[in-house]
Amino acid sequence: MARIRVGIAGYGVIGQRLADGVALQEDMELVGVADVAPTLSVRALKEKGMPYALYTAMPEKRGDLESLGIPVSGTLEDLVQKCDVMLDATSAGVGARNKELYAKHGKKGIFQGGEKDSVADVFFHGYANYEKGLGAQFLKLTSCNTTGLIRAVDCIDRKVGVEKAAITIIRRVADPGDYHRGLTNALQIDHAPSHQALDLMTIMPHVDATGILVHTPVTHGHIITIVMSTKTEISVENALEFFGEHPRIRLVSIAEGFLGNASLFRYARDLGNPRGDMYEIALWTDAIVKSGKDLMFAINIPQEAVVIPENIDAVRACTGMQKDRIAGTDKTNEYLGIGKWKVR
Repeated sequence: MARIRVGIAGYGVIGQRLADGVALQEDMELVGVADVAPTLSVRALKEKGMPYALYTAMPEKRGDLESLGIPVSGTLEDLVQKCDVMLDATSAGVGARNKELYAKHGKKGIFQGGEKDSVADVFFHGYANYEKGLGAQFLKLTSCNTTGLIRAVDCIDRKVGVEKAAITIIRRVADPGDYHRGLTNALQIDHAPSHQALDLMTIMPHVDATGILVHTPVTHGHIITIVMSTKTEISVENALEFFGEHPRIRLVSIAEGFLGNASLFRYARDLGNPRGDMYEIALWTDAIVKSGKDLMFAINIPQEAVVIPENIDAVRACTGMQKDRIAGTDKTNEYLGIGKWKVR
């Protein structure tokens, strides 16, 4: 069977990681990546020996790239014509404009959480509604927080059913290296309910969710606390067993030294993961408790990499590579090396 040909539009925080993730998929071919200027990411791509072909999204600025010795393989439209699927990791609003180009050439497009829901036919999550993405032309992924949140809620929902979820998000204010948010020494409350709770209900309409979000002056990951009402009451031990079975949930503990988001970022670097990335969300085994019949726990969201597996799931779903959510997500996990840490 011929490999699915994939292109990346936008070579920034998410685009770089999408390129690396697709390149690891043995049943996909990364045709190339597209960007608009010699950003630090593009300069680093050149210094690494151009492992991925680069296309320019702004042909009039091609000279800016070539004057620095950065080879350009063509335009974004050239890239689109060579691909079966485009993963769009451009800034919010740009993807909606790019959609017109994908539609013009009859190509499939997958967009990130920052785009409006109207950009896609399906609001997609690899575990929660994989089958809805089968054959769709345009899919939109959930945000980093929503992606990890749904993993945890869907995990329990498929075992015993979830009725309600009350969510508090302690959100990092910017990605590492970002300066546009300013240097702050304050916490900022956002209006309720948070979009993550609303997005969860869009993907999982049978769950009654609400939430509050707090911006914090840190960069290495978000922490989410969840109070969950289940249809069938379960113990902490039951919950940990269920979470432990999920390939994209990593069980950690304070006792082991995982004190918070920075501990997990450091651990990912110690593992030798590129850029300190981690695809799994982490759930603290010693921070999960019962409140009456409800379950309360905390998870860490590695915001720069957590959505990469679900993007690759989306490629599998929209092209029909695998018709079943477990077959599709398992294949993504296999090539990304997700869950290998569980093997003793």
